Amino acid sequence: MSHTKPRARDLGLPFPGTTGPLNAITDVPGVKVGFITLTDPARNMRTGVTAVLPRSDAGVPIPVWAGHYALNGNGEMTGTHWIDDAGYMIGPVCITNTHGIGAVHHGASQWMTRHYAEFFQKDHGWAMPVVAETYDGILNDINAFHVTADHAIAAIDAAVSGPVAEGSVGGGNGMISYQFKAGTGTASRRFEIGGQSYTMGALVQANHGRRPDLQILGKPVGQLMPEGTFDRGMPQKEMGSIIVILITDAPLSGLSLRQVAKRAALGIGRGGTPGGNSSGDIFLALSTANPGPMPQHAGAILTKTEINGELIDPLYMAAVQSVEEAVVNAIVAGEDTATVKPKGHIVPGIDTARLAALF
Repeated sequence: MSHTKPRARDLGLPFPGTTGPLNAITDVPGVKVGFITLTDPARNMRTGVTAVLPRSDAGVPIPVWAGHYALNGNGEMTGTHWIDDAGYMIGPVCITNTHGIGAVHHGASQWMTRHYAEFFQKDHGWAMPVVAETYDGILNDINAFHVTADHAIAAIDAAVSGPVAEGSVGGGNGMISYQFKAGTGTASRRFEIGGQSYTMGALVQANHGRRPDLQILGKPVGQLMPEGTFDRGMPQKEMGSIIVILITDAPLSGLSLRQVAKRAALGIGRGGTPGGNSSGDIFLALSTANPGPMPQHAGAILTKTEINGELIDPLYMAAVQSVEEAVVNAIVAGEDTATVKPKGHIVPGIDTARLAALF
């Protein structure tokens, strides 16, 4: 998947930290990302599904250690009650639009029962996929329920390693951030703890923020670039949302991963959002380390490695920096897009030349 526009670093924006080779969530070994992008102006359709596979599992369910955090809860991420209790999940993570949650959950469950066929046929297996959403009703007829279970399955089947497309792809197709066209964004960071090198990857579906609040690397970009701000028919308060998926190969417990998920709030906060009352800002952190069997197939004593919490700050910084950059990557990938409700307007893509000139 190729990028049609320069990414933020290509514009000369001096983000801190050391990235992985792709500066993407797929820099974490084994992580794959897939998209189904649904665009048909004649049907007022601009939406889709994003799927993230945290690890290769050869058809055998292997727990991925997990933690979640909701900065503001006007949104949905399924499966998190079990993550809070068990500290792990299995299967894909999918992101779509608000009214697509049910269809995508159905599709992801179907995919899991087929992919883990023996587990579901011979054991009392149950599917509890993670499906998250943000609202795309300005650029998409969300009430037409364009997204189906088959789209979710196709997005999961399309998941690959390598470069990750950004902007109007997958679930990010109809999303707006800081009143610019935005959507999907990704970034990564390398860091060391105890002499060992690890990777942190972030993927966001950015649909949040008001233009006057936008800051990039400390510059008040929203105030310096107010032209073309789309606000027709929009409430004068933050109504959007953002989903953040963080994945690392560092060994962490479910408790530590919840603390990592909290750091996504600091990452999006660097962009200026206060996390408005009507926003759904929901974050998931995963660790692919410590692979092993499902707990019901393991022995009475589980042995896992875990980074000492007293030394974890470099990992926190990697999470903050990768989320911050992923949001900006989502914005710079955006292009002018016609609205559906209210109809007849344009949500602008950011002027990347002007943005670059600020730095």
